[in-house]
Amino acid sequence: MDTEIIILAAGQGTRMHSDKPKVLHELGGRPMLAHVIATAQRLQSSHIHVVYGHGGEHVQDQLGHLGVDWIEQPEQLGTGHAVQQAMPAVAQDSIALVLYGDVPLIRKETLDNLIKTVDDQHMGVLTTILSEPDGYGRIVRNAQDQVLRIVEHKDASEQDRAINEINTGILAVQAKQLHQWLDRLQNDNAQGEYYLTDIIEMAVDDGVTVVATVTDDEIEVTGINDKIQLQMMERSYQMRQAQELMRKGVTLADASRFDLRGSCEAGKDVRIDVNVVMEGRVELGDRVSIGPNVVLKNVAIGDDVQVFANSVLEDAKIGAGSRIGPFARVRPETVLSENTHIGNFVEIKKSTIGAGSKINHLSYIGDAEIGKQVNIGAGTITCNYDGAYKYKTIIGDNAFIGSDSQLVAPVTIGKGATIGAGSTISRDTPEGELTLSRSKQQTIKNWQRPQKKK
Repeated sequence: MDTEIIILAAGQGTRMHSDKPKVLHELGGRPMLAHVIATAQRLQSSHIHVVYGHGGEHVQDQLGHLGVDWIEQPEQLGTGHAVQQAMPAVAQDSIALVLYGDVPLIRKETLDNLIKTVDDQHMGVLTTILSEPDGYGRIVRNAQDQVLRIVEHKDASEQDRAINEINTGILAVQAKQLHQWLDRLQNDNAQGEYYLTDIIEMAVDDGVTVVATVTDDEIEVTGINDKIQLQMMERSYQMRQAQELMRKGVTLADASRFDLRGSCEAGKDVRIDVNVVMEGRVELGDRVSIGPNVVLKNVAIGDDVQVFANSVLEDAKIGAGSRIGPFARVRPETVLSENTHIGNFVEIKKSTIGAGSKINHLSYIGDAEIGKQVNIGAGTITCNYDGAYKYKTIIGDNAFIGSDSQLVAPVTIGKGATIGAGSTISRDTPEGELTLSRSKQQTIKNWQRPQKKK
């Protein structure tokens, strides 16, 4: 039987004190709703329906590409009412699985176990045991330990509130039965809402056994309602990811000071120091060493690369055996070949650096093609921007660029050429020769900076 998934994501989230819909607040660099959808997509389901309400247009703008069915709940009249909005789109001969957009760390394996409990005579609810269950609906069982009903905290008696088994809100049931029970919901409760949990008692009355799947992982069923809970769940999520990397052989100096806001594929004997942040897709080869306070975003790093402290690498490819930093910035569309050295306070942007080349100190290289075994001295910059347009600098193999040089693009430095320190080079230089420029200072009157053509 197919499973259809209903994700409730209509809550306003007033305790977030934010104009942003609650389900768009980020966990691990992604909206919490995106985590739930990703888990749902890993299940054997035919359709995923997201019920939205507050700020729904923003939710769809940000997550509309995920290929789910969007259903509006114009009025927020409770969880039962929210599920009712989705039911016309749910096939009668399916299993309906209800998830929540603010419970982002639910595991696929737990949901698989829950779905397995469902048939014509059984429905499933997901529960957990809390030492401090205040605020949660309680699971009420009979003397034979069978689930009888769920009572919301605000409607619970003192005896009910002593129960430690709580309802997570996540349930699975045959859709045809859910259709019938939703039609019978009433709102005669403290909140004046249509509680989805009331269907449990209806199921029992109709002779359907309610099977409780109990998870011992409190984190996976924790909902996020305010910024304090968001921060706590962030650390739990990051520890989960850190442990997964360590199981695969990565050495982390301190798992509590590591943030993965995307994905990381790592080879053997990788070492990562404290306060490293990874975003997007990060690929690390064998024996890579990442120093403290490094930011990596959408980078592929080859074998035996060392990235030293306080460096930032984004949308770049780093060749094997290279050394980066400390305090280096490698910007998008940069490709470093093997055994390159990018030193402290060096910035590389949209450039290709050949094998064995070195840019070790205080330099800016932008829109450049640099050959093999090139040495670029301290304080060198490529002047790639004239105020209106950008131009390319090309440096041939084995060239030597003296310190404090300015290469005014477009310009080509020939193979094996040497540029004297303190030179401003604005014309192509020949191969194998020394070129320098140190002229008397002068001011050009009435010069106009270039402007973009309208």
